[in-house]
Amino acid sequence: QGRHSPLELVFHTEMQRLDGHAQTPLQLARVDERIDANFHDGITVEVIEKGSAVHCVSAYEGDILLMGSDGVFDNLYLDEVCALANSIIAPSQNFPTDDGLLSYLARRVVEVAHTKTDMLPGGFMPQAPIGRGGKMDDTSCCVAEVIEWTEAHRKMWAPKPRAAALHSFLGCGTGCAVEEEDDEPEDYDEEMLPMGMKPPRKGSSRSTRSEDEDAAVCSIS
Repeated sequence: QGRHSPLELVFHTEMQRLDGHAQTPLQLARVDERIDANFHDGITVEVIEKGSAVHCVSAYEGDILLMGSDGVFDNLYLDEVCALANSIIAPSQNFPTDDGLLSYLARRVVEVAHTKTDMLPGGFMPQAPIGRGGKMDDTSCCVAEVIEWTEAHRKMWAPKPRAAALHSFLGCGTGCAVEEEDDEPEDYDEEMLPMGMKPPRKGSSRSTRSEDEDAAVCSIS
């Protein structure tokens, strides 16, 4: 129904457990012989083949993607997560969603997940997918929104050559040749700029430099 209706769950991945045990989720970790003297690469391959999975689903502009560790989904039911999202991201609000709201939703998901280990009035423990009282666990959550990937985003996130990074570090802040770049987005909606990118100044222009001027660089003494 688009942006004018409340968010609803359209897809979720299955919980990835080793041998079906609720308390043995598949985990990412850096392990070598310093941590486990008996570690070898064959263990990693075995775990990946046994526990990992690939999920494919169509995504549309404006969709909200919420990723969380088992500390989230062992403690919160999916309808609780959806209700939290709708309490923060209201229908018909401006698109794209302000990144502050997305960050706030991620924090609220973690906070509410932690409340499942708190006793309710009357001495009862809250219900949770893993059982009454949930579980105390390290809890991570990331919330993102599907937006159009534009040329401005590509330039913003593309790896920069080492020389360009060095010039940026040595820049003096006066707009000299060292700081000049030719990849600023033109005629681009400020609200859709990648995080950290500022729109170009209106009416700004660059003068043509001579070869002698291009040879001049900043130096730090």
